[in-house]
Formats: sequence, C-alpha cells, structure tokens
Amino acid sequence: MTETAERRSTRGAANQAGARVNKDAYAQAADFLPLKGIDHVEFWVGNARQAAAYYRALWGFGPVAFAGLETKVRDRASYVMVQNGIRFVFTAPLTPEGEIADHVRLHGDGVHDIAFAVDDVESAWRETTGRGAVGVLPPAEADGGADGVLRRATIRTYGETVHSFIDRSSYHGLFAPGYRAVKRPARAATGLSLLEVDHCVGNVGLGEMDTFVDFYRDVLGFAQLIHYDDKVIHTEYSALMSKVMTNGSGRIKFPINEPAAGKKKSQIQEFLDWYLSPGCQHIALRTEDIVTTVRRLRDNGVEFLGLPHEYYAGLAERVGDVGVPIDTLEELGIEADRDEEGYLLQIFTRPVQDRPTFFFEIIERHGSRGFGVGNFKALFEAIEREQANRGNL
Repeated sequence: MTETAERRSTRGAANQAGARVNKDAYAQAADFLPLKGIDHVEFWVGNARQAAAYYRALWGFGPVAFAGLETKVRDRASYVMVQNGIRFVFTAPLTPEGEIADHVRLHGDGVHDIAFAVDDVESAWRETTGRGAVGVLPPAEADGGADGVLRRATIRTYGETVHSFIDRSSYHGLFAPGYRAVKRPARAATGLSLLEVDHCVGNVGLGEMDTFVDFYRDVLGFAQLIHYDDKVIHTEYSALMSKVMTNGSGRIKFPINEPAAGKKKSQIQEFLDWYLSPGCQHIALRTEDIVTTVRRLRDNGVEFLGLPHEYYAGLAERVGDVGVPIDTLEELGIEADRDEEGYLLQIFTRPVQDRPTFFFEIIERHGSRGFGVGNFKALFEAIEREQANRGNL
C-alpha cells in the first residue's frame, strides 16, 4: 500500500469510528421475501397536477400516465412521473373526505407508499403477515383488459407509511388499470441523470428505532448494514441515532433514524413535530454525474443546503482525489466522503414543500456503500442553521 493510499484508508477508518458496519449484511438477509427493487414511490399531496408540474419542470421527470375524473376515478387524481429507473406517483384527493384528504391535512405533502416489485404477491403477503405485518390490502388483481392483470398487496410500516408488493409480470399497460397515457405531455427539464432510488430514510420517535429495525429484519428479511450512534451523528446542540437495513441484493436500503438527547431539538424531532408522526424523511437519488445534475437542478430553481468554506478547506486532506476539483465541490455545495471501499459525493436539498419535512439527497457512488459519515457533522450544522432560521432549533 502506498503512503497516500494508506493515509486515505486511515481517514476512511477514522470516518467510521463509532459506526458499526456489518460487512456480512447482504449474506445475512433472509431469502423468504425476494424483492426485485423499488417499483414506485407514491406521494400523497394537496395538488397532484401542480406537484407533477414541479417535478417535470425542475427535476426532469416525464409524465407517463394519469388517473382521475377522466378515467372514472372519483376520489383522487394521480400523475405517474418517470426518469430512468425512478417512478414517482403524485396523488391528491378530489374531495375533503377520505383517507388521502385526512393524510394531507395532518401531514402535508409526504410519502405514503414505498412499493416493492415482486414475482409473487401471494407469497409476499403470506410471508410478511405471517411474521406479524399489519395488512392493509390483501392480494388483489386489477383487470386491465387487453393490457393484462396487475397484482398487488399492501402492509403497514412506520407511521402511516405503507409498503405495497407489485407483480407486473402479467400486465403490459402504462402503470396500472384505471390510468391512461398523458395527452400531449409537456417537455421535461433536460440535462439530468437521476438513475434510481439509492435509499429511503425513515424517521421514527424516540425509542422506536429498534422496533422498526426488528420489523425489517423479522418481517421483511432485511439485515442491519450499519449502526451510527449519537457519538457519530451529533453537533454541539443535537444528535440522532441511525441503523441502516438492507435486503439481500443490496438494491433496497432503509436507514431508520430516531432523535437523541441534545441541548436543542434535532432535525429528526423537527420532522416529527411537523409531520406529526413517523414517516419518510428523505429519498436519495443516485446519479453518475452529480456535478452536471446539481448545476442543472440549481439553474431550474431547486434549493440545496449550503456548507461553509471551512468544510472544503480540509476536504482534500480528508478524502483525497474524488475526481472533482475541490473548488467545484465548494461552488455547488457538494459533499465528499471516503471509506475503505471507495468514495461518494452527495448533496441535500432544502425541504421541497412548505413544512420542514421531506427533502431529497443526490448521491454519486464510487465503490463506497456508506452514507457519508464523515459529512454528518457538517450536514447537521447546515440543517441546524436552517432550523434556526425557521425558529425550530
């Protein structure tokens, strides 16, 4: 090992101090529930048409399908938006009554369903409910006529968030029966390379993290990949604890966060205070060109957290060469971290709705399977500055 490589390995080990990494997590994940990946993420929002326009014009998602009054759906309107391997669905209530209206009234805009692609919905339902999952929708078939049959079932997870199991093997339509193609879709923003969902982060209440870690282990067959305690994720004022759960293929990763004691209110507690229950705090979207993607997102109007010059002054010594000049990283506010497997580049948006709840992360990975532990302190301090501006710290 060269001197430079040895220093970088030492830096990576230092970054992981206080973080317990399970290198055998993928092998330990059970195989009773084969999950092929994330089929889609459904957001329940106040105005689906406007949400779809936002993600088209700023984020480059293309409108694919629509359901609503024109498709004989009387209680909701839904827009399906796609970019590469990412499929988002934005659904809004059409009346003031019902579960969608109640959800939006209580939580504001937020993630309702993180749906999994599976080959066998009946088996997924049987295996999960047999291990203690609370069922929402038993296995059902939606007949799409000439397009075939879509199979799905749904179970609960933290708060009012659910996981659906989706089998599309016998369905060849756009998204699901009851949806039609969007007529004359408006042009989506270009120059973006958001490829897939990298991970979805759930915030739960104090003392609830291990309950849901056990849920993902025992009910869904996940294994714990990393544990970050409050000695790792803290600042002078606040802290949190986090455990990262993964399925056997490693394609689905769910960090579960809970607040920890601190002098002031953590970002996790702020989320819980404004979302009014556990829920999905942010979704990380993977890219292979974070610089171009962030430039375009900024030009389109997406707002990101900022970091002080001091963070970048010592970055080269901490992470070494990450393929992007430090000046460029600082200009765009992109963070970098390195561990023993490689490095990653990441950046976080400000909340994308009025309540300080849900936001996005953009991440580019080069070998590293971590989550930027070396950036946690700087990230937390940036979030605390935002909290202080909101009067919520």
